[in-house]
Amino acid sequence: MENSYKTVRKQAQDEFTEQRSRFIGYVCPVSSEKEALEFIEEKKKQHWDAKHNVYAYVIREGGIQRCSDDGEPHGTAGVPTLDVLLKSGVTDVAVVVTRYFGGILLGAGGLVRAYTKGAKIALEAGEIVTMQNCCICTLSCDYNQYGKVSGLIPSNGGVTDDSEFGTGVSISFHIAPERYEIFCKQLADITCGSVISHVIGEKYYMMKEIE
Repeated sequence: MENSYKTVRKQAQDEFTEQRSRFIGYVCPVSSEKEALEFIEEKKKQHWDAKHNVYAYVIREGGIQRCSDDGEPHGTAGVPTLDVLLKSGVTDVAVVVTRYFGGILLGAGGLVRAYTKGAKIALEAGEIVTMQNCCICTLSCDYNQYGKVSGLIPSNGGVTDDSEFGTGVSISFHIAPERYEIFCKQLADITCGSVISHVIGEKYYMMKEIE
């Protein structure tokens, strides 16, 4: 499993007008080709009256890359849109750039620039983020250890997901694999080895860089 990848945080849109043609860029995080196609179909239905609904998507699983000019001259729309995704390094992302024709021909170069811009503003609106493969972990400690132990998690870039307070405290958290060994050593130091963390799985999370 790869350590990290870039995608967009949310479904979003932005638009601009070029020579009376209205361009609307849509972006959506997706986890499969099926989800990408459903998003594209949704936008086609929403903008059934638009001249073109150009799209591109990139899926991690299977290394899938697809695009469509949707009636624009070959190579002037779908490929530039896909190129924006590839150059941005994002994956598990689908983009649709809708065009309402304004009556003025843009020419091949103008179309490439317009669809490139449509894809770029869509990505910006969706906010590119890094997803980090993390260890899902649990530990249990006494109440008098809770303050120090819980503070170790964020100081190592981890995030507490849940805390249960009973006879002791049970903490569930996730942390980047490369920080986990450091965390465990610090945990042993501050608890004299009385608290042990366990990895119970792994999952991708949005993570901040550790200073």
